[in-house]
Amino acid sequence: MLLATSFLTFLWTLIVIFFMVVYFMMLFTVIVDVFRRHDASGGKKALWLIFLLVFPVIALIAYLITNGDNISHRQAESAQQAQSDFDSYVRSVSGGSADQIAKAKELLDSGAISQAEFDQLKAKALA
Repeated sequence: MLLATSFLTFLWTLIVIFFMVVYFMMLFTVIVDVFRRHDASGGKKALWLIFLLVFPVIALIAYLITNGDNISHRQAESAQQAQSDFDSYVRSVSGGSADQIAKAKELLDSGAISQAEFDQLKAKALA
């Protein structure tokens, strides 16, 4: 009987921990979204944060009801911005060598340059 009781206690503990992790993930997502919003003033953001600290469950549900449809849009915009920043960084580090090689390939295909000249341009772009 003791084994069954300790197993049930362990199972209940796992369930409680799972829901606590889900709750904190939702809470942190909402807090990040409050700071990410550009349409809300500083006072409105502060009121949401105070409301989240004083009445966390009620405020979390209220925020998700009132602003839940826009959270995914703001996350998608943030991901797009991060991707474009990364792409521009990669382009700046690569020095545009891919563009130079593509232009040289177009010239080769049109017959304006020979294969040897293309190889020289490609080596220069990659160097």
